[in-house]
Amino acid sequence: MSEIVLKTDDLTKHYGGVHALEGANFEMKTGEHVAIMGDNGAGKSTFVRQITGVEQRTRGKVWLYGEEVNFAGPLDAREAGIEAVFQTLALADDLDVPDNLFLGREKTFANWLGPFRLLDYKGMRQATIDGLNKTAVKIPNIRNTIRNMSGGQRQCVAIARTATFHSRLTIMDEPTAALGVQETEQVENIVRTLKQAGEPLILISHNMRQVMDLVDRIVVFRRGRIVANLNRDETDGQDVVAYITGAKTGAEFEGAA
Repeated sequence: MSEIVLKTDDLTKHYGGVHALEGANFEMKTGEHVAIMGDNGAGKSTFVRQITGVEQRTRGKVWLYGEEVNFAGPLDAREAGIEAVFQTLALADDLDVPDNLFLGREKTFANWLGPFRLLDYKGMRQATIDGLNKTAVKIPNIRNTIRNMSGGQRQCVAIARTATFHSRLTIMDEPTAALGVQETEQVENIVRTLKQAGEPLILISHNMRQVMDLVDRIVVFRRGRIVANLNRDETDGQDVVAYITGAKTGAEFEGAA
């Protein structure tokens, strides 16, 4: 049996009287690419925020590679090997590509100086180039600041950041929502590269064509609950939309509703 990368049990998040996420049971295996779909407010991003420690869950459990985890914040999740690309990208506009990729985890040397260390700019630049090559991202000049890059280049830098470090799980939240056709194709090629490398990925997307092209399985959220778990090869866009709108419900999930 393939190793379980991520598992959640009864993952729930309440904001006062608002039940944004209720009883989410989720599981994915090594090398699997899973899409999370649903209408606005369905609980998709809330689910990811609980996994990555951006927010603290109301109840429920999370396991990463068989080990139960309780992240105090996103830095803990990152140190555990979860790399996330959120819609906000979290890039520093006035820094160049290497500085953004290594922001908060800079490479240093002369560690014998105690609290005084020197930044290893050469090492960070080479690791940046390796990360870009790994994802086939083409940035003409990595010394350019993020402010001077296109939306597509910014998105690719954020994604390349996940590949520069050892990622046990990559999460992408609407990575192409604001991109043009050519830039979207570049991001999708990065996803395919991660798939070929056997790296597990969660993709949140409203783009049905993109989802059907890129993932192995589709998990549908509606009103804070998981309502469908579909193999990509055994479903189609109309079927997925029926679950998203509530026109169709999964019998196996009705007991949790």
